[in-house]
Amino acid sequence: MKNIDDLVDSAADLAQRGLSKGEIADELNVSRETASWLVERSGTGAEPEPDQSSGPHDIHVDWSALGRDSTRLYHAGAAMADLLSKQGEDVDLTIGIEKAGAPLATTVARELDTDLGTYAPTKHQWDDDESETNDGSFSRNFAQIRDRDCYVVDDTITSGNTMAETIDAIHDQGGNPVACVVLADKRGVGDIRGVPVYSLLQVIRVGRDDADE
Repeated sequence: MKNIDDLVDSAADLAQRGLSKGEIADELNVSRETASWLVERSGTGAEPEPDQSSGPHDIHVDWSALGRDSTRLYHAGAAMADLLSKQGEDVDLTIGIEKAGAPLATTVARELDTDLGTYAPTKHQWDDDESETNDGSFSRNFAQIRDRDCYVVDDTITSGNTMAETIDAIHDQGGNPVACVVLADKRGVGDIRGVPVYSLLQVIRVGRDDADE
């Protein structure tokens, strides 16, 4: 994807296939605000303006060059596992945040010799401007928390809300999240809920907007 036109077209295609706005945000690695804006623009028939002032401030991370190739994906996951390798001696469970975090977590779990679990976040159910009423859930097809130490794996951090939700859900199950790892951190956070966050890439905005934040 090279520009906003591509993102609008992709958002339209995903919406036509029945994905919720939350799932579209996840697929395109953008914020909820950006996903809503892209879906709305795709329905207007007007050409989207490239000027950032016409839409939400966000950064799109396209890692499909990794995702479409199993060898590249494996090596990316192995690098993420290396970031976690010295974090916690008793960790025996890796939790991947669905959808994109799950394949990365599979490699991390293999490299670090842990069991594998997955978590479906609340945002996948979000499809309007109202707050969600449903909760996320851990898949019964994979390993369960059962008061274990664990790592948390996802592809990107945009707002940090999904990672924070996953950490809270793990605590609710009696688990202990030791560390989190992502491909790209768009917020530049050091920790979430007191849990350290590691990333292969960290995006830092430099410009006028920073002075207002």
